[in-house]
Amino acid sequence: MARDWLRSARAATPGSSGRSIRDARSNELLANLGAGWFDVHMAASIDEFLEMIDRLPDVRRLASANYTTFKVHDKSFGFLWEATQTVGLKQPLAEQLALVAERPEVFEIQFTAGQFGWVVVHLDGIELDELAELVFEAWRLTAPEALVESHGERLPI
Repeated sequence: MARDWLRSARAATPGSSGRSIRDARSNELLANLGAGWFDVHMAASIDEFLEMIDRLPDVRRLASANYTTFKVHDKSFGFLWEATQTVGLKQPLAEQLALVAERPEVFEIQFTAGQFGWVVVHLDGIELDELAELVFEAWRLTAPEALVESHGERLPI
């Protein structure tokens, strides 16, 4: 059901290539949840994040001393910093700005590269379904089109 809503939201966004997951309706839904929402939501764990990554095809992990990089076909789409319980994910530039504006306590600007804005996500402030959408978006923005088409719209949750 959530995927159907996302698909229709992407299609209904004027001028959209269908690759961004935010629109006016999602902003309205978030606003209607109210400030108390943060008191009852469940945080995502590193293990749950890694399980999402493992559900996506052709992903390779590259561990270094301070972080892990996630790549699909040798192109980076995500990072994990275990020490700070944060991940960095590739997003459309407009999505990066919207996330940070909506919830600066959960999202930070990491950097921008061309038309993409990388966003830092604090795992203790995000629910699994939203994290799955962001992970999937980062992966599909990076993966070859044929791989994205063969995987379909299956979120990694």
